[in-house]
Amino acid sequence: MSLTVRPVVGHRAKITALGTYVPPDLITNQDLEKLVETSDQWIMERTGIKTRHKLAAGKGVSDICAEAVKKCLAARGMDASEVELIIVGTVTPDMMFPATACLVQDKIGAKKAWGFDVSGGCSGFVFALQAGVKMVESGAHKKVIVCGADANTRMTDYTDRTTCVLFGDGGGAVLIEPAEEGEIGFIDFENEIDGSGGVSLNLKGGGSLNPSSHETVDKKWHYIYQDGPAVYKFAVRKMAEATAKVLERNGLTGADLGCFIPHQANKRIITATADRLGMDPDRVIINIEKYGNTSAGTIPLAMETAIEEGKMKKGDLVLLAAVGAGFTVGATLLRWEI
Repeated sequence: MSLTVRPVVGHRAKITALGTYVPPDLITNQDLEKLVETSDQWIMERTGIKTRHKLAAGKGVSDICAEAVKKCLAARGMDASEVELIIVGTVTPDMMFPATACLVQDKIGAKKAWGFDVSGGCSGFVFALQAGVKMVESGAHKKVIVCGADANTRMTDYTDRTTCVLFGDGGGAVLIEPAEEGEIGFIDFENEIDGSGGVSLNLKGGGSLNPSSHETVDKKWHYIYQDGPAVYKFAVRKMAEATAKVLERNGLTGADLGCFIPHQANKRIITATADRLGMDPDRVIINIEKYGNTSAGTIPLAMETAIEEGKMKKGDLVLLAAVGAGFTVGATLLRWEI
C-alpha cells in the first residue's frame, strides 16, 4: 500500500464520535404480505431486507437526528452548547421550512450553533459530510455535527410492492473536529450529480412545480416514484466508478481498506460494487436486512454496525459510497481515528 494523502490548507479533519437512532416500531416482511402481493422469500431474494423501522405518528426526522446527536455527544463527553454548526442530510424534513437543522438545534439545546439542510437523496450524508469537513479544514469551525436521516415510510405507497418493501426510517450523526498531530482523518472524496436521472427517482408533489392539491394527491405524487431497472443500472455503474476513482487517486486498491461502507439500497447493488472493487466480502458492511433503505441514514447506521462487528478499528482506511435521487453520487475516503 502506498497511500497518497492530499495536502490540506488549514487543519485536517476527523470524526471523533458517532451516534445513531432508529424508531422502535417495526415493519416485517410478514406485515407487508398482508398489504401487497409479496412474500418474505420474494423480498429477501431481490433486496436482502427482512425488517425496517417506522417512525411513530407525531414525530419527525428532527426527532431521529436529535436522539442520534445526543448519543454522539455523550460518546464524546461533550455538551451541546459546544456545537458550532449542525448540517442535516435529508429528503424528508419535518416541513418545508424551517430547516430540520434549526429544529435539531432547538431540541438538543445547541444555542451557539447555526446550521442548514442538504438535499442529496441517498447521498445526503456523504454530501453533508464534505460540507462539514471543509468547515473544519478551513478553520471556520472546530465542532461540527453532521446528521444523515430520513423517514421514508412517510412517502411510501403501501399498495406498490416494488417500493414499499424497500424503505425504512432511521439515521445517525457524527462529530467532526480537527485532527491531532500525526492523525490523517479525511483523505479524499468524489462527489457528482447527474440531473438527467431525476425522471427515474423522484417525488413529484409538494414543491413549487406541483404544489400540493387534490390532483397531486389523487395522482399519488406525494409518494416515491422509482424506475427500478434504471436506478439499479446507474447505481451499480456509478458507485463502482466513484469508489475506483478515489482509490486510484490515492494509490490504493480495495485490498488496502479496513472496510467498505456502502449505501444500503439493495444487497445486489452492494455485492456488485464490492466485486468490481475486488473487496473481500467479509470487509463489506451490510445491515440492510435489519433496517432496509433509510436513504441518508444508511451510512451512519452501517458505520455503527461496522464498529459493533469489529470491522472498523482505529487506524483503518474506510471507504463510504452512495448513489441517490438526482442522480447523486458520493464516495469518501478516510482513516478511522477513534
